[in-house]
Amino acid sequence: MREDWAHFYGTAFWQRRRRQQLLAHPLCRFCADDGLVMPATHVDHVEPHRGDWNLFCLGELQSLCAHCHNSRKQQMEARGFDVMVDDDGWPTDPKHPANRHRGR
Repeated sequence: MREDWAHFYGTAFWQRRRRQQLLAHPLCRFCADDGLVMPATHVDHVEPHRGDWNLFCLGELQSLCAHCHNSRKQQMEARGFDVMVDDDGWPTDPKHPANRHRGR
């Protein structure tokens, strides 16, 4: 973990929220979107909180497996978009640069 908000993850509040998320959504969201069944081990903030306590506490969560959390999600945050493609090979993320002018 990095930054000065790493201690957020050690709070009893986070441990309860994490446990509730994994009980309610025990499978990896990204894998499920791809038709795979993989148990989730990580609870991820859909929108990065970047130290905002309110967003940390109230922001939307998703359950992810370690692989998706440590690779795909981090790549999405670094790039600002997801690189996944649909069956036609077109990027599925509306924020992907290839979709900037699509639908106009």
